[in-house]
Amino acid sequence: MRAVVSVIGKDQVGIIAKVTTVLSENHVNISDISQTILQDFFTMMMLIDIDDIKKLAQLKQAFEPVEKELGLKISIQREEIFQAMHRV
Repeated sequence: MRAVVSVIGKDQVGIIAKVTTVLSENHVNISDISQTILQDFFTMMMLIDIDDIKKLAQLKQAFEPVEKELGLKISIQREEIFQAMHRV
């Protein structure tokens, strides 16, 4: 199963490192990644591979300290739900 992780916040050192460390510690592979900085705003989207739906809740909880520390908004949802929500 695949999921989409989105990260939004003020640009600062360490965002990619901390977010990808959470994924690595939870044995999650990143299939695709895109990030950009628009003036002072950082945005990143990742497509990840997960083997169990229960892992989404674990990852969401694991991202909470990173969100608080860096003032980010990190969301994670199954790929099919993301696609359904953003269908044109």
